[in-house]
This record gives sequence, structure tokens and C-alpha cells, in this order.
Amino acid sequence: MSYFVTGGTGFIGRFLVEKLLTRGETIYVLVQEKSIERYEALLERVGATKDEVVAIVGSLIEPNLGISDADMSMLKGSVSHFYHLAAIYDLNASAEIQEAVNVQGTRNAVDAATAMDSGCFHQVSSIAAAGLYKGTFREDMFEEAEKLDNPYLKTKHESEKVVREACTIPWRVYRPGMVVGHAETGEIDKIDGPYYFFKMLQKIRGVLPQWMPTIGIEGGRLNIVPVDFIVDALDHISHVEGEDQKCFHLTDPDPYKVGEILNIFAKAGHAPTMTMRIDSRMFGFIPPMIRNGLKSLPPVKRITGAVLNDFGIPKSALEFLNYPTRFDSRETERVLKGTGIEVPRLSDYAPAIWDFWERKLDPDLYKDHTLQGTVQGKVCVVTGATSGIGLATAHKLAEAGAIICIAARTQETLDQVKKELEEKSDTVFAYRCDFADMESSDLFVQAVLKDHGHVDYLVNNAGRSIRRAISHSFDRFHDFERTMQLNYFGSLRLIMGFSPSMLERRSGHIVNISSIGVLTNAPRFSAYVSSKAALDAFSRCAAAEFSDSNVTFTTINMPLVRTPMIGPTKIYDSVPTLSPEEAADLIADAIVQRPKRIATRIGTFASVLHALTPKFGEIIMNTGFKMFPDSAAAKGEGKASKPKVSTEQVAFAAIMRGIHW
Repeated sequence: MSYFVTGGTGFIGRFLVEKLLTRGETIYVLVQEKSIERYEALLERVGATKDEVVAIVGSLIEPNLGISDADMSMLKGSVSHFYHLAAIYDLNASAEIQEAVNVQGTRNAVDAATAMDSGCFHQVSSIAAAGLYKGTFREDMFEEAEKLDNPYLKTKHESEKVVREACTIPWRVYRPGMVVGHAETGEIDKIDGPYYFFKMLQKIRGVLPQWMPTIGIEGGRLNIVPVDFIVDALDHISHVEGEDQKCFHLTDPDPYKVGEILNIFAKAGHAPTMTMRIDSRMFGFIPPMIRNGLKSLPPVKRITGAVLNDFGIPKSALEFLNYPTRFDSRETERVLKGTGIEVPRLSDYAPAIWDFWERKLDPDLYKDHTLQGTVQGKVCVVTGATSGIGLATAHKLAEAGAIICIAARTQETLDQVKKELEEKSDTVFAYRCDFADMESSDLFVQAVLKDHGHVDYLVNNAGRSIRRAISHSFDRFHDFERTMQLNYFGSLRLIMGFSPSMLERRSGHIVNISSIGVLTNAPRFSAYVSSKAALDAFSRCAAAEFSDSNVTFTTINMPLVRTPMIGPTKIYDSVPTLSPEEAADLIADAIVQRPKRIATRIGTFASVLHALTPKFGEIIMNTGFKMFPDSAAAKGEGKASKPKVSTEQVAFAAIMRGIHW
């Protein structure tokens, strides 16, 4: 006897074919003529010959599956088990396509199995056949399904109805839960179900430390099962005698809630877990009319769409956050008793699921994340490019093939840096400019636009820092004027100059080098931090106005970097800092990824701390203020010997790595 499988080249089907091969019988697999390469890939995967796994050319949407008369004659009376797995599982697919494949396709499969005089027809349905039934859905329930408005839910219910009403040979129906990857290897070939939320968890991990508590949502229970359990259970149950005309729930008897699932995968991905979870069902008291009215408001729709798009979550997935159905699986458990086949706990195999996704299915893996792929042939303006962070950034851009525009106040310095960069690129353009001088900045903008027509990337890196306590600044108001002139007005002048052409072309990205001090409220840096905070505020406002024009902003709250700018403060020789090259890597990430903000975890934590417990944050910063004294120059005492650094200072600076003291 032999087996016939539809959907044998699909996800569950591949594992099923591999399982059935161990029984030593011939397996016939329905294959579309245009998809023969998938059949060949299946043979290679399972290590079978064309005699062991035989391709039957046909189509799910044709009568009798489009199987030729010759093949049908050969198959008649030889097929002991007919497995129907082929279906569309796509919540965004049109209702017409789902009807054709899921319902009519099942009808065609039943007709073909009947024509073959198959021993038993096995339909792999879905828990979706229950619709959104409120309560516990038993294996002997079918007509009780409710809320079948979604096309996928409706067509899975209707396809099962076809089997129950039209199949004249013995049949069995199997309703798997949400199928995820293999419990041991994590293997899967598509993203759906809980996978939609992996990118969100990954991005949270990139911003917050794993130990930081977060607030999340709670919802209904989602029934998640690994593919190896599905296949093992299907293989066993289908070969047990006396179980025809029955339905089996291949589900987890003790499913997790939405919040629990997200936390399990957060732990697997080393992301922060949701310590507090707000049950989304609490909003059920709001009348549907009001909820729908709020959802239809343009700002709400745009924000929701932007957030979902950023995380790669389809809107349809949100419909199942409050999934109301539990599934009784006592019949399945009865048949599987003593076999050792059971659903493993999600927490035990979640690391394998996450690992496979992150290594093989993460959408970002298939994007060009190289700096070269992003900036080659693009016009990039870098201010402050003659030393420190700017120079290191210019070198990276030169190596990546960008058209680089740099500027400096002195011609000698400008010529020297240009010559250095031209060893890596022949598209380096140098302009004499003092960015603290507004007229000079305007002339620079005009020259760049005249030479190149537009700017693709603007990196506002040029800056001035002053480390001096306010108590030593009462008669030095010019400290605040100088920092504001360069750090804010200079950068603003360039943004205002290059933005019109960016908006006209609907393309452009601006990277502003801010400071971790803006997040930490660093003492002694009031002049510097306030000028950077002003630029941050302007950029947020501009980003809101330019949001629909594809002109974007990234603010980098840069930690302490070992550059000539911090040279006068000798105490920094003994505290941890970034190198200019490491800082340039952050700028490269900003150019490639275009995030709204780049900050260290300690910077982000400090910002949250100041927001939630401002007094506590103030005390910590004051402790640092008292621990690290003003330099002799800041106090107007002229040159002084290198200060002695205590072990307490070193330890404190190490804990608060990157913060300006």
C-alpha cells in the first residue's frame, strides 16, 4: 500500500513525508508543474529517490486535483492513506483565493481520494475552524463555531464541512494549533503567529538592558505547538484502527496567555520581560461604537500603521490578541497515551525557535546593511571632519565610496585631511568654512548645492564643549553664547540650507551628534548640554513636519569619546571612553538603519530614571559632581599638574561608563 499527500512540499508536509518514509511505503506527492523544483528540494531534504517519493503533477484548484487519467488509474486501489495538507494560511490573502484553495481545493481532494478508492481521507484542518468561539471547544463540536467573519476562519470551517458532508470514504480531521518550528532545531520556513512579535522584542533588546522591567499587554490564550509534535501525532493517530469519522485537536492542553508567550520569547532572545502586563480585555467596557470611532481617526490610524509597519506586524494579527477559545484534546490524549508523544512546554523549546528565526528568518538579514550599499555614490556632508569623530567618520565614508564634502576653518588643515582621504577615495570635496559663522555656513551650503545639486546625508558633528561648573561661569556668559553658536545655530543653519532640496527630492537623512549629557543632565556641562538639547528639540519638531516626506533625523546621544575636545580635562585620561573609530561606527549605524535615536543603555536608563524618579537621578548626578572637581583651567587657575585620580573615581566612572563628569 502507499500514501498520497497534498501539500507535501509545504512546511508540515515536508516533515510528514520524512516521517512516513520510515514506514517503507511509496509516497505520492501532488506537485504543480511549475513547482517541480520544490519537489526536487524535498527529495534532497528527506534523502529519498524518485521511486520512494513520486511526484504526481496536478493542481489543487482543478477537478480531481488535475491528476491525469493514467496516474489516476495507477493510483486507484493502492492508496491506503490520503493526507490533505495543502491550504492557504495567510490572514491577508483575499477571500476569493482562500475560498478557491481552502474550500474548493478540499472538495477536489475529497473527489480525488474517492476516485482512488483510498482507505482513509485525513484532513489537516486548523483550530481556526472553531472561529472565535467563546469558551471550550471540544473535538466533537463543529456546528457550534461562531464569529467566522475572517475569511481564513470561515474557509477552514467550510473546508472541514466539505469533508464531513461530502466524503464517502472513511475520514479523520485534525485541528492543529498555531504551528511553530521544530522543538529541537527551530526549523520553519515562514513568519506568522508569534513570530510577528519577534522583531519588536529584538528592537526592545537593542534599546534596553535585559534586567530592566517593562510594561506590556496581556490577552487571551494562544495555542502554540511545534511542528514535530504535529507530525508525530498525525502519523500515529492516522495508523490507529477504529478512529474514523472523528476529529482530533493537536493542541497544547495548557496554553499560555499572550503576555506569558511574549515573556518566554523575550527570555529566549535575551530581551527585557514585561514585569507588568495590562490586560487588553479591560478596554472591553468601552462601547464598540466609541472604540471603532477612535480607531478611524487619522492620527490613530497613522500612528498604529507606522508602529505595526516598523515592527513588521500585520494589522490582522491584532485581532487574535484576545483569542477567546480553549480547546479540549481528551480524544487526542487518549489515542496518544503511552506513546510518549506530547506537547513540550514552550519555555523548553523557545530558545531553539528564537535562534532559528534570528539566524535564518529575520527580515533584516535580507537587507543590505553595509555602509557601502547605503552611501556609495551618495553626497555626504560631514562637519568637524578634520579631527576626532568627524575624521574617523569621513574615513569610513571614503572607504564606502561616498561623495564626501568636508570643511574646516584653516586651509592648511583642510588640505592635509583632503589629501589623507583621497588615498581612499577620489570623490572628496573640501570647502573652507567656519560653522560658527552664519554667513560662512550659508556660503558653504550654496557651494555644495552648486557642485552636487543636493545632499543625501548630513552629519552635524562639529561642536564645542565646555566643562565648567555654573558657580565658575557667572561672569562667563560667553561660554553659553559660544556653544550655542556652533552646536545649535551652526547645525541649524545647515539643516535649513539643505532641507529644501531634500524635501523636493523626498529623500534625505540628517544625523545630529548630540550628547549622553542630554539624557543624564550632566553637571558642569550646562552650556554644552543645553546647546545640544536645543538641537534635539528642533530635530524632533522637524521630524514631525517632515514625517511624510522621507526626510528623516537620527539623534546620537554620544557617550564620552577620546578626542582632542576632551584633552584639556586630564581626569578623562583615567576614565573609560569610546575611541573615535567606535563613535564613527555609531554614525555608520545611524546612516544605514536610520533610527530615531542611538543611545547607550546607561544613557537610556538615565533618561528613564530622570523621568520616573527625578530626585533620585539628581542625587546620583550630584554625587558625581562632588566626586569629580573642576579643572584648574575651568577655575581660571592656569596650568596645573595632572590631578590624582582615586580608586573611588575610577570605580564610579566605570559603573557610569561614557557619562561626562
